Amino acid sequence: MLKKKSISASKASLVLFLCQMISALDVPLDSKLLEELSQPPTITQQSPKDYIVDPRENIVIQCEAKGKPPPSFSWTRNGTHFDIDKDAQVTMKPNSGTLVINIMNGGKAEAYEGVYQCTARNERGAAISNNIVIRPSRSPLWTKEKLEPNQVREGDSLVLHCRPPVGLPPPIIFWMDNAFQRLPQSERVSQGLNGDLYFSNVQPEDTREDYICYARFNHTQTIQQKQPISVKVFSAKPVTERQPVLLTPTGSTSTKVELRGNVLLLECIAAGLPTPVIRWIKEGGELPANRTFFENFKKTLKIIDVSEADSGNYKCIARNILGSAHHVISVTVKAAPYWITAPRNLVLSPGEDGTLICRANGNPKPNISWLANGVPIAIAPEDPSRKVDGDTIIFSHVQERSSAVYQCNASNEYGYLLANAFVNVLAEPPRILTPANKLYQVIADSPALLDCAYFGSPKPEIEWFKGVKGSILRGNEYVFHDNGTLEIPVAQKDSTGTYTCVARNELGKIQNEVQLEVKDPTMIIKQPEYKVIQRYGQVSFECIIKHDSTLLPAVIWLKDNNELPDDERFLVGKDNLTIMNVTDKDDGTYTCIVNTTLDSVSASAVLTVVAAPPTPAVIYARPNPPFDLELTGQLERSVELSWIPGDENNSPITNFVIEYEDGLHEPGVWHYQTEVPGTQTTVQLKLSPYVNYSFRVIAVNEIGRSQPSEPSEQYLTKSANPDENPANVQGIGSEPDNLVITWESLKGFQSNGPGLQYKVSWRQKDVDDEWTSVIVANVSKYIVSGTPTFVPYEIKVQALNDLGYAPEPSEVIGHSGEDLPMVAPGNVQVHVINSTLAKVHWDPVPLKSVRGHLQGYKVYYWKVQSLSRRSRRHVEKKILTFRGNKTFGMLPGLEPYSSYKLNVRVVNGKGEGPASPDKVFKTPEGVPSSPSFLKITNPTLDSLTLEWGSPTHPNGVLTSYILKFQPINNTHELGPLVEIRIPANESSLILKNLNYSTRYKFYFNAQTSVGSGSQITEEAVTIMDEAGILRPAVGAGKAMASRQVDIATQGWFIGLMCAVALLILILLIVCFIRRNKGGKYPVKEKEDAHADPEIQPMKEDDGTFGEYSDAEDHKPLKKGSRTPSDRTVKKEDSDDSLVDYGEGVNGQFNEDGSFIGQYSGKKEKEPAEGNESSEAPSPVNAMNSFV
Repeated sequence: MLKKKSISASKASLVLFLCQMISALDVPLDSKLLEELSQPPTITQQSPKDYIVDPRENIVIQCEAKGKPPPSFSWTRNGTHFDIDKDAQVTMKPNSGTLVINIMNGGKAEAYEGVYQCTARNERGAAISNNIVIRPSRSPLWTKEKLEPNQVREGDSLVLHCRPPVGLPPPIIFWMDNAFQRLPQSERVSQGLNGDLYFSNVQPEDTREDYICYARFNHTQTIQQKQPISVKVFSAKPVTERQPVLLTPTGSTSTKVELRGNVLLLECIAAGLPTPVIRWIKEGGELPANRTFFENFKKTLKIIDVSEADSGNYKCIARNILGSAHHVISVTVKAAPYWITAPRNLVLSPGEDGTLICRANGNPKPNISWLANGVPIAIAPEDPSRKVDGDTIIFSHVQERSSAVYQCNASNEYGYLLANAFVNVLAEPPRILTPANKLYQVIADSPALLDCAYFGSPKPEIEWFKGVKGSILRGNEYVFHDNGTLEIPVAQKDSTGTYTCVARNELGKIQNEVQLEVKDPTMIIKQPEYKVIQRYGQVSFECIIKHDSTLLPAVIWLKDNNELPDDERFLVGKDNLTIMNVTDKDDGTYTCIVNTTLDSVSASAVLTVVAAPPTPAVIYARPNPPFDLELTGQLERSVELSWIPGDENNSPITNFVIEYEDGLHEPGVWHYQTEVPGTQTTVQLKLSPYVNYSFRVIAVNEIGRSQPSEPSEQYLTKSANPDENPANVQGIGSEPDNLVITWESLKGFQSNGPGLQYKVSWRQKDVDDEWTSVIVANVSKYIVSGTPTFVPYEIKVQALNDLGYAPEPSEVIGHSGEDLPMVAPGNVQVHVINSTLAKVHWDPVPLKSVRGHLQGYKVYYWKVQSLSRRSRRHVEKKILTFRGNKTFGMLPGLEPYSSYKLNVRVVNGKGEGPASPDKVFKTPEGVPSSPSFLKITNPTLDSLTLEWGSPTHPNGVLTSYILKFQPINNTHELGPLVEIRIPANESSLILKNLNYSTRYKFYFNAQTSVGSGSQITEEAVTIMDEAGILRPAVGAGKAMASRQVDIATQGWFIGLMCAVALLILILLIVCFIRRNKGGKYPVKEKEDAHADPEIQPMKEDDGTFGEYSDAEDHKPLKKGSRTPSDRTVKKEDSDDSLVDYGEGVNGQFNEDGSFIGQYSGKKEKEPAEGNESSEAPSPVNAMNSFV
């Protein structure tokens, strides 16, 4: 397990430094290569610099690092070594540097306050974390104070002081009443940034005794309450109006210092009657667009992401009808250090040169200092290849011992930055990572790119050759890329062949071959042509193609760039498209597209449908366009449009279609607005804000649509807040550590005004976090990085423009990205039900280990060998998918008497997790298949020779063969049945003592210990005399005397024929009499005629009885044949195999894991011996009864 973790660490860290490489040496992302390269430690995860913890919970200080070999970890506390082995409350997670301080079992959080730093070290260097300041959160109680009732004259100002206790972090302040209802706020009454409640002027309705200030401490999830404050407003007539006076801030000027990147909040609250209105300006400049917001009824100016350019004087002006007051706030923006060029990991070859650059800025300018493996570079071990020059370290002629991790610290009075960057010196012979003999296929006259992904240190030189013994490739017809790829800009047929890539450096040489095939391009040699066809006629478009013989083309027809209508009138042939009974709707452009795996070509033609030749009587046509469009009754959200219809051309106008053009957002594009009946010539149209409308009208009759009318005059509606928010808001992670928020952007006319933007907000669900928001424009996607894997988030996207926000959007639930499941299902058990069916059980994996949406489980199973043949074959794995959190499933279609293996994997949206250990199980014996053949040879007067082949699928150990046979006389009646059991090792048999000149029917099957398998039937005839047998000649022209008997001279035959003739004559007379009477056979007689179930097998479809006929001679068997007593018909071979039960194949499952299926087949009836024959239970029928 430790080895696997170290390999994973190496992969992740190498991916990190690849993104930061600045040297000429590049490391491809090849998994096998990544496992073998050494690498200094890299800190991959750490706790925040200022880490406020809940004093009631265990303290977890994160420190994760990757490297090869895996690093070891140590900690300092307040600058000295922190020996965790001496503190029973502190433990370090295995294979990690993360500390867990046990507070819940007796520890005190205050005892562990301090500054912590983690060091990750291996043989190639040491990386250090930031200084992590641990402070427990505090939520102290309010100090007790005596609160006097506030008696205020109507119209005067009032400030109710909150003075919350000092907590860590500072609490969130809000005012409520005794009923826990928030106190309403307005331009007159509002809460200040310090938590105090300000009244610009009091009114009688402000009288109440329950003004209560609450302080919410989020870390400890506690709320502290101040004692209620009483306010009584008494009237004084008349109420005196007063000009504005600032309640906060006091005086005429003040100063404010804010850090770069933070949110700047400036506040002005004024007293006065009438209530003053606040306005903000920046002296000598403009408020920054897109970053300025007004809150608290414009009493608070909010500027996000401030920079040094936002420094200056900001003036708030409070004004009412009696005058104004103002205050100037001098803002200075300082800056904690921020990166200009952060140091990047450096990978070098022995003897190479390189530099580490660390450049940062801030206000004041930060001081740059270097460390090597966590030690100040001035006292670190000397390295002759290293020279420090201010913010740069220069390396010359490095050696492998020069590998180390360097730290750059940029600090000023407002903070610091710490970055680790390693120097890794590698000496590696060349390696080629492109698979050998990789095949590239391109179309002639197009570029061909042949890959030669490589790695080596020093960086190898790459050469290309064509053919095994060809010369090196040079010249303008080739392009050689730095990553080793060979580009042939214009590949020709003669470019086909083998290309060899050779990589060499001073440590070695390696080569690799790839294959290039250049194919002929696909061409349409006869394109579809423009057609004009009369209505109700027939039209055909041709599309004859020529293509490379090794490529398989697929031809697709489109109408107006969409799929063809689902109409049987459209007939797609191999080389053409035919449209029958053409109508006006078939007008349009038809495109033939030919696709292969390498190229695609297309050709189009227009079909115009015209009316049939006009008759002298009436000419029907599309209506003429309407005219004289007029706009009246213009309002902000509506207008009335009227028009005069054009000539209807002998076909009444059924309706008018109104379209509009937005000249502001989409000039030249017409959109459907509405339609009205053909009797109406005016319509009231609903409008959207901030759209420059033009309208046109189209008349429609049964023949078609008219040309559009001339556009109306333009009408520009006023701007407004957006009416709606983006639709289809989703949050789905594309990577394990991100959340991709997407939405459908509003159309231009939906913006309702200029400056359309989106406010994207998110917060983790079920965690009491504040909303995080960002405002974006011209995009429909925002990616939140650094999220935990597969965590639910609440998401909302709100539209805004220069006039304000859309209504509050609804929240949707999304999830951060999924990762592959970590755990394989355990306790896999297999219960073999019968020879072709097994049931598999497993324990569900913990939901936390799924790391995504649980989609189900996949069972991989495959046959290892047949126990009867002991021969292995190509392993064909089968896959069954079980949706949801199922823990069992059925394995159908198994082969009897075989050995199988299986494993189970859990599946989420990212993919499959690891497989469980392979489970071996065996199926029991089953009944065999029918013998592979049955041949009857060497007929004599009284014997026949039978030869047969063993079953193709014995499904067990054969115990014997069963041969049944019976004679068939001249009237096709069956004689007595004879049964013979034959040893399993026999393959032929001579039957003696048979009747001469007699037809016999044979039934032959094999047996295992389970039972009899399917039978095979055959018929044969013994010869009439021995003359038919060839014997050695005794003399020329001599033959044996014939023993043939003339059956026509026999008396019994003559009597039988006379009786048959007499019976036929009687039947003809009866039929003639019934026909003359007009009678019909009654139903009862029909039923009586077919009432004997002994000779009427059951039909499969409806259970009624039908006529049985022999499969070979189609003659009825009158005696000795009957249906089994259970009224089932035995089948020869099953038509349906056992359906697979999982969703990877065509099976279906009940909720309990059992399968739903009907197993049926057609199996020849077994012979019946007298009336006592019965049918042994079929294994297929037994399976049918299983649920």
